[in-house]
Amino acid sequence: MSANRRGEPTVQSVTSARSAADDDISARTKHYLVTMGIRTGCFVLAVITEGWIRWTCVALAVVLPYVAVVFANARSPRTAGRVSAVTPRDPHRQQLDQ
Repeated sequence: MSANRRGEPTVQSVTSARSAADDDISARTKHYLVTMGIRTGCFVLAVITEGWIRWTCVALAVVLPYVAVVFANARSPRTAGRVSAVTPRDPHRQQLDQ
């Protein structure tokens, strides 16, 4: 921990910290499951519909697994070194300075 000009310790803010890895993984898992649910719906629609709607559903059922895997493997960008200093508040120090 370093000190500023007045000799007070410099405290780092945690508000600029990255989100937890568990939160990132759960968000990617939810996105994957939603995409695969849409794919399952496309399979059902491909069986019960006819014409161009059937072939659109078949095409989506083929393409959606690739899209789901690409998005599931995408991670949020990492930001390097965006930690800002915070001046601690000490009400007793303010009373002593008066």
